[in-house]
Amino acid sequence: MHDLRWIRDNPGEFDRGLARRGLSPRAHDILALDRDWRALETEAQEAQAGRNRLSREIGAAKKRGDRADALLAEAERRKSAEEANAARAAELRQQIDDLIATLPNLPAEDVPEGPDETANVEIQRYGEPPNFNFEPLPHEVIGERLGLMDFARAARLSGARFVVLKGAFARMERALAQFMLDLHTQEFGYTEIAPPFLVRSEAPFGTGQLPKAAEDMFRTTDATGGLWLIPTAEVPLTNLVAGEILEEKALPLRFVAWTPCFRSEAGAAGRDTRGMIRVHQFPKVELVSITRPEDSAAEHDRMTLCAAEVLKRLGLAYRVMLLSSGDMGFSARKTYDLEVWLPGQGAYREISSCSNCGAFQALRMRARYRPAEGKGTRPVHTLNGSGLAVGRTLIAVLENYQRHDGTVAIPEALQPYMGGLKVIGTG
Repeated sequence: MHDLRWIRDNPGEFDRGLARRGLSPRAHDILALDRDWRALETEAQEAQAGRNRLSREIGAAKKRGDRADALLAEAERRKSAEEANAARAAELRQQIDDLIATLPNLPAEDVPEGPDETANVEIQRYGEPPNFNFEPLPHEVIGERLGLMDFARAARLSGARFVVLKGAFARMERALAQFMLDLHTQEFGYTEIAPPFLVRSEAPFGTGQLPKAAEDMFRTTDATGGLWLIPTAEVPLTNLVAGEILEEKALPLRFVAWTPCFRSEAGAAGRDTRGMIRVHQFPKVELVSITRPEDSAAEHDRMTLCAAEVLKRLGLAYRVMLLSSGDMGFSARKTYDLEVWLPGQGAYREISSCSNCGAFQALRMRARYRPAEGKGTRPVHTLNGSGLAVGRTLIAVLENYQRHDGTVAIPEALQPYMGGLKVIGTG
C-alpha cells in the first residue's frame, strides 16, 4: 500500500514510479478525492464544535427555565447533516483506499526500466552447464521412463497440471525440502515455521495478492465466506507480524517454511503444458525477513545468497537476474531471480525470486516497529524469496544428473537425505 501523505508531498515522483511500471498517472485522481475527503473531515470537525456550543446553549436555556425547542430542532438538523457528511467522508476514504490498493509498488532507483523480461539484466553466473555425450532428456521423459512420474493418473485424479511422484522421486522431493530447511535454519539463522495453508482474505491482501491476483488463487466455499489456499508461504509468514508493533531490538526476524503452494495459473494458458514446470500444486521452501528500513537492502542481498547456496551445494549452474520494472511482482520494489540451467530445455529457468518489498506490504498489514530512540512508530520492511521451489529443484537435479543409461545420479549433498542412495533407476 502506498502512503497517502507521501503521495500528497510527492505527486510527481509517484506518477514517475507508476510510469516505470507502464501505468498511467494517478496522483491527480487520488489527490482530487483526497481534497474532497479532507474538506468533509474539516466540516465534520467544525460541525462538531458547533454542536458542542449549541449543547451548552440548550443547557443554559433549560437552567434558566426557558423553552429550547428551536435550539433542539437546530441541534437535530445539525446532527443529521453531520451524519450525512460522515457517511460521504467514509465513502470517499474507501474510494481512495480502493484505488491505492490496486496500484503496485514503485521500483527502486537501480531497477532497470523496461516492459517485461526482455529488459532484465544478468548480474552473475555460477558454475558451468554439464556436457553430455548424448542428447539430454527433459525431466518428464526421464520420470516416465523410470516409472516414477505419472501425469496420466494425476490427470484422472485432478485434471491437467498435476503430477504423481512415486518411490525414489517422492523421497527426493521430501529430501530436497529437508536439505533446504536444515541449511536455512542451521547455517543461516532462519526460524522454521509450520503455518496454516488456508488464510482469510486479510492475509493475501496484506502481501498484495489481493485484489490484483485473485484469479490466480484457489478459494474454498465454506460458510464463513471462503478461505484462500496459499499461493506461497510468503502470505502466512509475512502476516505473522500483521497489525503488530515490534521492538527494534527484535529485528530482523527471519522465517522459513516448507509448504504446498496452490496456483490456478490463469495467465499461463499454453505455457509449460508438459512436465512439472508449471503446475497447480507444488511444494516450496520460502524465506521471509522483517527488517528495519535501513537494513532491507543488505538483507535482500543476504537472502539471495542464502537461496543461491542451495544451488551451489547441489552442483547446479545458475545465473542471477535483476528484474526490470515491468517484470517485477506487484508488491516488489526490487527483485533478483535465480535461474537454474535445465539441459532438457537448453535454457536457464527461474527457480527463485527474492524480492525487497520495502514498506509496501507493511503499510497494507499495519506492521510497525518502535525505534529504540525517538518517538512514535515506523513501518517495517518486508522481504521474501524462494529458498527454493522444491519441484523445480527436483527437475534441475533430474536433468543435470541424468546418465546415458536412463538412470539419475544423486548429488553428494543430498545422499544423506536419501538414505545413502547414490543412483536412481539401477534396480
